[in-house]
Amino acid sequence: MAGGFGSRFWPLCSPSMPKQFLDLMGVGESMIQQTFHRFESICPRENIIIVTTQAHEEQVRRQIPDLLDYQLLCEPFRRNTAPCIAYAASVIGEMNPNANIVVTPSDHAIFGDENFCRNISDAITMVDSHDWIVTLGARPVNPNVKYGYIQFREAITQQTSSRIHKVITFMEKPPYEMACQFIASGEFLWNAGIFVWRLPVLKEAFEKHLPLIANKFFDLGANVSPQKLNEVYISAQTISVDYGIMENAENVYVLEADFGWSDVETWDSLYMATPKDSSGNAVTSGNVLTYDTSNCVINLDSKKYAVVQGLKDYIIAGGPDTLLICRRDQEEQLMKYNSDIELMKKLKNSKNE
Repeated sequence: MAGGFGSRFWPLCSPSMPKQFLDLMGVGESMIQQTFHRFESICPRENIIIVTTQAHEEQVRRQIPDLLDYQLLCEPFRRNTAPCIAYAASVIGEMNPNANIVVTPSDHAIFGDENFCRNISDAITMVDSHDWIVTLGARPVNPNVKYGYIQFREAITQQTSSRIHKVITFMEKPPYEMACQFIASGEFLWNAGIFVWRLPVLKEAFEKHLPLIANKFFDLGANVSPQKLNEVYISAQTISVDYGIMENAENVYVLEADFGWSDVETWDSLYMATPKDSSGNAVTSGNVLTYDTSNCVINLDSKKYAVVQGLKDYIIAGGPDTLLICRRDQEEQLMKYNSDIELMKKLKNSKNE
């Protein structure tokens, strides 16, 4: 799934360059490239399907060359994850009506590719022999209030892995005190947003819990006309698969992952997910010298040089035409800053005219 915008990474991100197409982690590959190459170790390249928006088709083809036509599905409108998954399922069904399907975001960070591939293989083994929906959960390392949580029962030890649990409930972005209680109980995992299921199980779940989407999408296929695709998406329900299916289905299990994971949703989560220097600074891009500076996350143009002096706990980020210098604990204000900058640009342009 590569249709996200990542607006919280302003000014680095923009409508034409969402976070999945950026090398946020400073590893030499964008997040979508990392995700694609990781799955090449799990299944044949031709079995990987990317769903993005029509506006980002060129960007995907530029970063992942030589895709076959059916491997890149372009949504005319963003309708959250349930329609996206149903559209891809209609294409997969034409190739293999009993396929095992792994659904994954393109813009999450995975630490430990070998363990990740093993965990995905374990999940595929489980859904291949059970009518289960398996989601992957990461053991929480802090009471993060921006993540979703999964509550689970004791492990089903007689199955292929003692790390598979029956899901009790999902909880989206709890208050801090509640997140602390979740961690203390030992009964909760972070929701990594990765789902594994066989196609017949997927279809049954959609038909039961999201029948309007099932009726519209499962007959689309790879050769749907642009006109038909537009008609379906214009009237499609906007809903996430988490809310529409996972929170309602009774056959949902969670595999406790043993790889490191972060959804890298904010500048602060990027800071937490990346290596730091001896002063606690995470410099993910740019030629930067720091003096008397600590606990900052810094991402600047790799062609430019910068000196940062006297800052603590700051975000320093450079976009195409905007430089952000903001306290890390104030990043909730980024949308306001973005709006104010856009207004400033409009006023300046009107004066020049």
